[in-house]
Amino acid sequence: MEANVNPRQAVAVDRREFVAALLAKLPDALVITGLGSPTYDVFAAGDRDRNFYLWGAMGGAAIMGLGLAIAQPGQQVLVITGDGEQLMGLGGLSTIGAQQPKNLSVVVLDNGHFGETGMQRSHTSLGTDLAAVARACGIGKAFRVDDMAGVDRVAEAVLAREGACFAQVIVKADDLPRALPSRDGVHVKNRFRQSLGLDPL
Repeated sequence: MEANVNPRQAVAVDRREFVAALLAKLPDALVITGLGSPTYDVFAAGDRDRNFYLWGAMGGAAIMGLGLAIAQPGQQVLVITGDGEQLMGLGGLSTIGAQQPKNLSVVVLDNGHFGETGMQRSHTSLGTDLAAVARACGIGKAFRVDDMAGVDRVAEAVLAREGACFAQVIVKADDLPRALPSRDGVHVKNRFRQSLGLDPL
């Protein structure tokens, strides 16, 4: 096998199909997206006022989701990010494990590559098990998904609100067309605030 081939792709799912199916089951969730492909996937599934597209701040998606979950305990917060972005923010998983928010779920779309910088192999295709890392950080409901049936498992975990949830979803390393939402940060922020009944800033 060639050194740059990821053997996990034989059991990988279509990322856009998975995200669209998951969001259809969670229409009321507040969604934070990691930069790059997860943002394109969420936008391709349908733009919503309750989507907050994170265009930068690599490594900050999960911890931003934690802040939102603490500030909005009555809302279900869903972070959808990628393996490269989450690898840069591993410390955030420790903080989530310490805080134990019941309304926060983190879904990592893991293609084993750094998609935004040239598709170099990421650490998850070189041995790092993000679900195991999440469990070691105190997130008890952390698991891996590698088929479309996993959509139901993730949605059930999100809706159960029994503690923080972490799902590592093994997705194909496809180079999909970009679906680009607004890059106007002020617009995205104010639209999101208004969806929560808050005044724009």
